[in-house]
Amino acid sequence: MRIALAQCNVWVGDVDRNVALILAAAQEAKAAGADLLVTPELALCGYPPEDLLLREDFLQTCDEALQLLALQTPLPMLLGHPQRIDTQLYNSASLLRDGQVEAVYHKHCLPNYAVFDELRYFTPGTQPLTFACAGISCGVAICEDVWCGPAVAQAALEQGAELLLVLNASPYHRHKQGERESRLAALATQTQLPICYVNLVGGQDELVFDGRSFVLDASGRLVTRGALCRSALLLTVFERSSQGLQVKSDAPPAEWGDMVAEVYAVLTLGIRDYVRKNHFPGVVLGLSGGVDSALTLAIAVDALGPEQVHALIMPSRYTAAMSVEDAVAEAESLGVSHDLLSIEPVFQAYLQTLSPLFAGRAPDTTEENLQARVRAGLLMAYSNKFGHLLVTTGNKSEIAVGYATLYGDMAGGFAIIKDIPKTLVYRLARYRNALSEVIPERVLSRAPSAELAPGQRDQDSLPDYGVLDAIIAAYVEEDRSAEDLIAAGYAADTVRRVLRLIDRAEYKRRQAAPGVRISPRAFGKDRRYPITNGYASWGGHHKLNEVQHHEEN
Repeated sequence: MRIALAQCNVWVGDVDRNVALILAAAQEAKAAGADLLVTPELALCGYPPEDLLLREDFLQTCDEALQLLALQTPLPMLLGHPQRIDTQLYNSASLLRDGQVEAVYHKHCLPNYAVFDELRYFTPGTQPLTFACAGISCGVAICEDVWCGPAVAQAALEQGAELLLVLNASPYHRHKQGERESRLAALATQTQLPICYVNLVGGQDELVFDGRSFVLDASGRLVTRGALCRSALLLTVFERSSQGLQVKSDAPPAEWGDMVAEVYAVLTLGIRDYVRKNHFPGVVLGLSGGVDSALTLAIAVDALGPEQVHALIMPSRYTAAMSVEDAVAEAESLGVSHDLLSIEPVFQAYLQTLSPLFAGRAPDTTEENLQARVRAGLLMAYSNKFGHLLVTTGNKSEIAVGYATLYGDMAGGFAIIKDIPKTLVYRLARYRNALSEVIPERVLSRAPSAELAPGQRDQDSLPDYGVLDAIIAAYVEEDRSAEDLIAAGYAADTVRRVLRLIDRAEYKRRQAAPGVRISPRAFGKDRRYPITNGYASWGGHHKLNEVQHHEEN
């Protein structure tokens, strides 16, 4: 038996496009001699379809497409799709063979944590499904079915399954592939079933599906693994012998790569698909001469090509000459069109207009924020005029503690490095420079600054980024308390201040652009905290002047 796993990049909601894509994979699989094609979870409609599943017309479109695929597929296919039966909606996998829907499996375990909310839409299935193909009995599971315990696999085994086919829509976060392979290897060993695990690939808003489908033999040994962040058709041969079902593949496992290279690939796919699937002609971003915008520019160019990227360099009275020089050098090294626009005339006009209101008050963060908002206005004007997506350049460290200007540098349509802490920004920048040097060395070596005031440096307002990022990760991703962090050796004043800043910046993050998720718990769909929140997680006591909204930058 020869099984083809279609690691495909489907579009949420574009059912016609997905049908064409799946049929193309089926034709390729047929030509390669496959006996069965297996698609990812909900491949017909894309994942996650969210409240599209509440629309009658959408479900009808999916049902019609299912019937069309059954008639047109050139080989048996196990297809992921939504299915309504009476008043119940299921996350399903159907066996399409000989022009009809021969059998259907409904997902048993519905995740309702992190970015998943399947209980909002689906009813859990209760029955196992096995079917014979080329003389071998195949069991079926869908994604969470293999994470919530061995029950689904065991039920298939008891029905005579000789191997397990698992349809998945498993989004990326750091170290996720190791978790997948170790979890499935343990299941294969426990049940003595070879496992075919097929995953989606592609960007969908904040989520990126990294592919890396894989096949394990009954001992849990990795036989083959699909490519990272690329569509692929994975072919595996199963042969019965006196030792049981033997698994063979002509393709060696795709290299895993290190974490930094992996994250870079995920970010590149995330922005490429966001632009492509939303039909933008390109992107525009503000290029400051700092490391964040330099990295964002490099990722955008690697994703889209230089012809689809434009940069605006917008110095102020506080911008160092070297910052402008470095920004120009970055744009030129990547072949990106760019314009130099001084914000000084517009900034002066703002100050003059506001001077009667501000008379007698010393300059403060208000004037700093005005500069960021002037830049945002210019960037949005370019975006409006030419249709380019405005890409923001803020990192996770800044967004976490509110070291960013609402309606200023936070303004935009997509935030590529939104989930990248500052320490990882530097590692990614050095990784990109190792491929070809596009970021000047002094951008990586000099102290970061927003350059909104004389002599300003980030570390004058924030703890050292190594400390800050560690506290953010522990508090945001692991829900560790102030007491835990202080006990771990972090200075009490620093811990309480950082946690307080994180909590107070919730209103900003709620208005921030979506961006690629690379951590187990990112800001956005993952972490949902109230804006109006009376709980002082930093261990202090609320006072009115402590909880008023205040922009640090």
